[in-house]
Amino acid sequence: MTTTPRTTPHATEAVTAAADRLDRARRTGVPCAPVRDLLPPGDLDAAYAVQALLTGRGLAGGRRITGWKIGLTSPAVQRQLGVTTPDFGALLDDTAVPDGAELPWGEVLQPKAEAEVALVLEHDLGHERHTVADVIRATAFALPAVEIVGSRVRDWDITAVDTVADNASSGAYVLGTRPVLLRDLDLRTAGMVLERGGEPVSTGAGVACLGNPLHAAVWLADTLVRLGRPLRAGDTVLTGALGPMAEVAPGDVLEARIDGLGSVRAAFGPATPEGDAR
Repeated sequence: MTTTPRTTPHATEAVTAAADRLDRARRTGVPCAPVRDLLPPGDLDAAYAVQALLTGRGLAGGRRITGWKIGLTSPAVQRQLGVTTPDFGALLDDTAVPDGAELPWGEVLQPKAEAEVALVLEHDLGHERHTVADVIRATAFALPAVEIVGSRVRDWDITAVDTVADNASSGAYVLGTRPVLLRDLDLRTAGMVLERGGEPVSTGAGVACLGNPLHAAVWLADTLVRLGRPLRAGDTVLTGALGPMAEVAPGDVLEARIDGLGSVRAAFGPATPEGDAR
């Protein structure tokens, strides 16, 4: 199985068909069948080509890339999906939700929530190979984040090919508003709790994210350089989940607290007839 996407996209009918299926699910709010039946078995290059095609359609429609998200940073999830590396997806401007603002129910299909460390870059990362020190020097500040993951694939019936094609199951993201310098943090040992109504629904620490969220950022920086689109100043990087995904329901308000970074809230609107269909 290929685990690093090539720079040359798969300009094939299969890639277009997979992109059309996922795009239709996004537009209609009706989850679709997995796309792995349309693509060569285990071909992550083809899956990334689907992702790139969908992102390109969004940019052509006026959307803007604000950064990148890293997924599959848990060894357990990697084993479950049969891969040995993380994956990535694009963050788009219209998926950024202000801290505590209500996200209409149904805006993200089949949503779940993860607490993460976000890095906001001050400098480009364009080396062929990066070190943790490179990432630290390039980072302006860190923020607590809640990623609202979602799947256009019905019932989350996904393999690695499905989630990569589906923009790494990206839905929306919420950033905290108090920037913290990395020199004031130990991200490896930073503890996290994600609560609903004061009750923990997910706990973890930075070590659960490839041993350290900075390791995940190094992987992403190296990968994107190989693809010819390096991380740039101003990019936001969601470095990966610090604990298990949490289920969410209409009306939920989830608060994530990360040691040294503070807190951030993700709020979901009430159910509507349209949202119930999603």
